[in-house]
Amino acid sequence: MSRLILGISAFYHDSAAALVRDGQIVAAAQEERFSRKKHDPGFPVNAINYCLEEGFVDASELDAVIFYDNPVATFDRVVENALAAASRGREQFVQAAGQILGDKLWLDEHVRGAIGSLGRAGRVLFSEHHMAHAASAFYPSPFERAAILTIDGVGEWATTSLGSGDGSTVRLFSEINYPHSLGLLYSAFTYFCGFKVNSGEYKLMGLAPYGEPRYYDTIRRALIDVRDDGSYRLDTSFFGYLDSMQMTGDKFAALFDGPARKPETPIARREMDLAASVQKLTEEIMLKTARHLREITGESKLVMAGGVALNCVANGKLVAEGIFDAVWIQPAAGDAGGALGAALLANHMYFDQPRIAPSRGRDSQQGSLLGPRYSSAEVLAFVERNALPYEQVRDRDTRLSKVATALAEGKIVGWCTGRMEFGPRSLGARSILGDPRNPATQALMNLKIKFRESFRPFAPSVLRERCADYFELDGASPYMLLVAPVRTKRRLPMDMARFHGGDDDMMSVINQPRSDVPAITHVDYSARVQTVDALTSPEFHALIREFERQTGCPMLVNTSFNVRGEPIVCSPQDAYRCFMRTAMDLLVIEDVLLWRKDQPEPHDNEDWRTTYELD
Repeated sequence: MSRLILGISAFYHDSAAALVRDGQIVAAAQEERFSRKKHDPGFPVNAINYCLEEGFVDASELDAVIFYDNPVATFDRVVENALAAASRGREQFVQAAGQILGDKLWLDEHVRGAIGSLGRAGRVLFSEHHMAHAASAFYPSPFERAAILTIDGVGEWATTSLGSGDGSTVRLFSEINYPHSLGLLYSAFTYFCGFKVNSGEYKLMGLAPYGEPRYYDTIRRALIDVRDDGSYRLDTSFFGYLDSMQMTGDKFAALFDGPARKPETPIARREMDLAASVQKLTEEIMLKTARHLREITGESKLVMAGGVALNCVANGKLVAEGIFDAVWIQPAAGDAGGALGAALLANHMYFDQPRIAPSRGRDSQQGSLLGPRYSSAEVLAFVERNALPYEQVRDRDTRLSKVATALAEGKIVGWCTGRMEFGPRSLGARSILGDPRNPATQALMNLKIKFRESFRPFAPSVLRERCADYFELDGASPYMLLVAPVRTKRRLPMDMARFHGGDDDMMSVINQPRSDVPAITHVDYSARVQTVDALTSPEFHALIREFERQTGCPMLVNTSFNVRGEPIVCSPQDAYRCFMRTAMDLLVIEDVLLWRKDQPEPHDNEDWRTTYELD
């Protein structure tokens, strides 16, 4: 019997919806892409409506609606935490309890109000948080069986879960529980270094190579006890997340040489070294846990999800260690992916539907290109309605030649084609592109396009068949979730004397070319690699091939199509608005080209810095 299931995640961060038909992913999208509020935690009414429209489905036809979390178990944790914290935790309890009692326990009403029906069963199912993560990792993977590792801040009680998947069955058999959490430990350092929790963790990861892990021993001695099997316990007296609205307090500050860095102030050597230290610890725990999981399951394949699985530096080292023969990571590894995992879990374990065997070693995530796309007619309607100067180039070869030529001339291109990505990475559908050979590209894109911190690296999107010529990476990395070293033969020497001499100014390092593709080479000669193949991303692959034909370079700089604090663009309107707020030279929306030099000056004087909350 055919099954049609809607999965929902909401009310924490990165709300999303996903639609699954007979175990096949029909659509998935984050609410932020429609609401234009980054990490939007609200009920994902727009994402749900998109998924139903994409599947040509009426809500009454759904066999199930399933939520990615168990609100009763979460409330149990909140109450127990409040009792332990006593009066100190009152403010935190009031906020958390209000959210659970006011939103999660009345989920049926939210669904009815949004789409008018709870489907055929007339009720909402609930998954456990880490089971949803586990399902999102295993079912779309290319493996018939695998070990499963999920790590995040917290879901109900669990913060780290170990399990396995076989055919249609997922099981979790071991977990570490709150308040002991690797994700919350990493977020505490994110907060202490002046970045935003649940948003700035990737900044901390990008900052780490500038520092030395001189606080590592202090962290190991004072904050965390790590066992040989990767299990751990925190000394929670150093943290604020149990009984306050802050991640750290005075005791934490005394341990690490003073108060937390204030956001948007200069980054000092201390923050670089703290980032390096907690990153080293994270990698150590993930490697130990993976070895233990391999030993107890005997499985040769590993799948991963949870927010910590987005730590692509740790992922790269895990893959390089060869603990497992193959590793697959859910590209929407955070809470958004829980919507997809919950839907797949209901299909395979609630309705007992068989899992379709992976085909030729390929996953069923469809390149994570699961969001809306816009037809050429819709794009033309938009540009003509707004009287925008444009050039339509229907012939693909001609169009790609023009775009590749612009890139080769050093121009920055906004690229909006095909179905939008599901997950936090732009994978060649909603991307800003540049020439990786140009030493000025990183600074230009950071300061004049993205308006973000100058130390943050950019990712290369490289032809799958040419990846090994540039990177020490054995295999594919289609979802930009692995960091790999740039090959030694391509590296250039750097003068680090001034930086290591005590100068905290990172610009002395940032502006030095580090390889023959300097725009994508980080300070430690690494890169966050996306491999692009013709089957999954034919248009993007063809563009990179044309760029290679013109320049000899088989890759492009690829960063997400947004400015700082803004969600990745979704629609032609979003793309044009972002384009006009930046110094991009060319906007490509399907077969329509808009050159910045031809565009009228914007009529409004809106400052995007006040529109979007900085991340």
